[in-house]
Amino acid sequence: MKVTGLNIHPLKSGRAIAREAVVVNLDGFEGDRRFMLVEPDGRFITQRELQPLAQVEATHIDGGVHLKKGADEVSVRFDPDRRLNVVVWGSEVDAAVSDDAANETLSAWFGRPVKLAHMDATAERLVGADWAGSAAPVGFADGFPILITTTGSLADLNRTLADKGQEPVGMDRFRTNILVDCDDAWEEDFWESVEVGGITFDLVKPCARCIMTTQDQITGERIGGNPIQGLAEKRMSADRRVPGVLFGWNAVPRNAGTVRLGDEVKVIGRRGERWPMKVRASA
Repeated sequence: MKVTGLNIHPLKSGRAIAREAVVVNLDGFEGDRRFMLVEPDGRFITQRELQPLAQVEATHIDGGVHLKKGADEVSVRFDPDRRLNVVVWGSEVDAAVSDDAANETLSAWFGRPVKLAHMDATAERLVGADWAGSAAPVGFADGFPILITTTGSLADLNRTLADKGQEPVGMDRFRTNILVDCDDAWEEDFWESVEVGGITFDLVKPCARCIMTTQDQITGERIGGNPIQGLAEKRMSADRRVPGVLFGWNAVPRNAGTVRLGDEVKVIGRRGERWPMKVRASA
């Protein structure tokens, strides 16, 4: 098996950027989910409630980020002394925050008051101790530093969607970091640890999927095949600790290094049992 896709998402819920190689730190891919749109009070905002975020391209610049949405562009630089407590799924982060001019520009883009937060060198977030053995450092990702998916599982999902008369979906719907070329559908359920480019990744928790997977990752529109309906056929979790439909695995890197397209993926630890799934009753 080999790595066939690598992606970073500089802005949480913004467009993915494909890479040929990425630097991996203990808190994930360098440059991944380091910026985040927030409500004025600091609560995080995603495509779940603001679909046009899918239209935003983010590029790192010295001291900040350059954002582009259609014909609109803005460069935002951050004063490390200007800070705001922001909240991501219940965890608070003391993050750098955009100035008034940037806030006004971004608020005009989206038609509602917003601010931009930055996970800078001072900010810190630790999550997932119950799953990872110890708390893992992470940026503004929902829960864990890395998401791993496979080509075989997407192919199986698309076969299910075809059976339901729906269009196939691309892997971009799942906002993966590492895409593994693996023919066996859902084989990743058995992977406890993998080694890629000399880096050990522990697969610690399956990823429950939300309405964002139904949205086109260029426009933000809810169009095309519906992965939630497809996954409900055989990927509905039977373990109440992770409710809902599952696709991909959250992973924690145990050392730093670099991962490149074409790198071999070695399974170095296996689970004895697959994650339990609900059996859908026959019609």
